[in-house]
Amino acid sequence: MTAKRFMNVRNHTAVTEFILLGFTTNPKLQQLLFGVFLIIYIASLAGNIALIALIYSSSHLHTPMYFFIGNLSFLDLWYSSVYTPKILVNCISEDKSISFGGCTSQFFFSAGLAYSECYLLAAMAYDRYVAIATPLLYSTAMSKKLCTGLVAFSYLGGFINATILTSETFTLTFCDGNIIDDFFCDVPPLVKLSCDVTENYQIMLYFLLTFNIISPSAFILASYGFILAAILRIRSTEGRRKAFSTCASHLTAVTLYYGSILFIYSRPSSSYALGRDKWASTFYTVVFPMLNPLIYSLRNKDVIKAVKKLTSKRTHF
Repeated sequence: MTAKRFMNVRNHTAVTEFILLGFTTNPKLQQLLFGVFLIIYIASLAGNIALIALIYSSSHLHTPMYFFIGNLSFLDLWYSSVYTPKILVNCISEDKSISFGGCTSQFFFSAGLAYSECYLLAAMAYDRYVAIATPLLYSTAMSKKLCTGLVAFSYLGGFINATILTSETFTLTFCDGNIIDDFFCDVPPLVKLSCDVTENYQIMLYFLLTFNIISPSAFILASYGFILAAILRIRSTEGRRKAFSTCASHLTAVTLYYGSILFIYSRPSSSYALGRDKWASTFYTVVFPMLNPLIYSLRNKDVIKAVKKLTSKRTHF
């Protein structure tokens, strides 16, 4: 074993924790960020829990579309809790450390949930296609068994690929210190700390990017191509408007989520700009789980109707 390799291994075994620099070292700005992230986190929890409860309690929302929306809210509850509590602690604590095991766990759940959401959004695109292209066969085509299977596949596929990514990443040699210039354990900052990122590792990253992000996004684009063709076959203007409105919320969510992820991870590791990327990654990790309930409830007649019905029942009591 060469001296350089020996030093790399020694430094790697010495890494028992990482330091998360977060967003800033300015105490006043940290306090401001604590308040902002706390509000976002509370809003995320309240919004997603409320939407899940509304879908569960309203019988007319027991449809395939809302089954997927409810599962998306459940995923976002878990998703936001992977990042935000640690961000809040780091904003008010002088100790910015996270153990090696804690970093590994955060990385695993971060990747698993991100990949699962990519698959789930793709399944929702297929649901919208079936609803618009074959409305009379919608209930039969999107059976409860199929919907449950698509959700199960989303989680299974997401976490299988997260296991591969986590095992490959945390066997790297971290010989360039243990300071992570980010607010969570992610691929770009960890790659920056490693001195033995091989070509095989880069190939694995591109494979996972293609399999978990680019392929679902291509499937979504294809689905919307067929959806557009189906909408154009509708003769009435009102029918076209109604058909498109059922897709508007999902299309908005897909654009925001995939746009932020592709912006960060579709470039070579050599071009990562951690200072810029960590602010961009804040959107899909922290802000997006708060926006989802708003995207799927505002201007949604079914959800508004369910809220009014639930409110009227309570006022009668």
